[in-house]
Amino acid sequence: MRLGVLDVGSNTVHLLVLDAHRGAHPWPAHSQKERLRLAEQLGEAGELTRAGADALVKACAQARRAAKELEVDELMAFATSAVRDATNSAEVLRRVREEAGVELRVLSGEDEARMTFFAVRRWFGWSAGRMLVLDIGGGSLEIAAGIDEEPALAVSLPLGAGRLTRRFFQSDPPSAAELAELESYVDEQLQHRELDALRGWKMAAATSKTFRSLARLSGAAPSGDGLWSPRAMTRQGLHQVRGFIQRMASSALAELDGVSASRAHQLLAGAVVAEATMRRLGIDELRICPWALREGVILARLDQLTGR
Repeated sequence: MRLGVLDVGSNTVHLLVLDAHRGAHPWPAHSQKERLRLAEQLGEAGELTRAGADALVKACAQARRAAKELEVDELMAFATSAVRDATNSAEVLRRVREEAGVELRVLSGEDEARMTFFAVRRWFGWSAGRMLVLDIGGGSLEIAAGIDEEPALAVSLPLGAGRLTRRFFQSDPPSAAELAELESYVDEQLQHRELDALRGWKMAAATSKTFRSLARLSGAAPSGDGLWSPRAMTRQGLHQVRGFIQRMASSALAELDGVSASRAHQLLAGAVVAEATMRRLGIDELRICPWALREGVILARLDQLTGR
């Protein structure tokens, strides 16, 4: 069966087409991305700007045409925090439906955390035991934990790398005062009372481009080593990376191995969130998982289709 997943995230609109069936690894057949940075295209009232909405409609229409040309059996389209939090989200969704022919499902932050956890569980398997999973996106931070495929705890906080960069950083690299203000805000958000119950996990894992980039800078294997090459990041290693990159302009960061030019300006905010979260939860090391929300959506749908 050929499935398509259209992921409208805070940074990119990503179409992933896979050939999959029950019991088999879902193999990618096609991937295309449009970098829209929707989390950074919000007006003063929190609305997605006209330019941002126009770009989203165009990207969704292109993805729909590509899915049709690739003979996709089913296209699943979902949006995360950038569309979810926009004050004009209903109007934006209407435009995408009527002008691009795509019905976008808006995931709640908790659903996002649950589906990401599900994908990470499937990747590492039952031998991982009780897991804690972190995911830093452009608009939000997702935290989930549990011993089953469905996490016992799923929390979403407004600590996405793009959102925070736009709100707190005016200079490049940011000033000491801007960094201090960001750190204070992140620590305040991480006082979420549900996080006090998080303890006793066997494995702490992380997914998302932000964590992969930070892990690469701390010495993890490059992407060229393949999907199955084990990757991890320690809190000490992350602290050293942060001390290094906070003095660099985003243009210089973009030249480092493992850092994409389109996200370089967000990396420091992501590092602040990652380090503060590891400190808050007492995490010494994170295993990096290549599967995330998109794979979780695909795997859940395959389970429905095959009656698992």
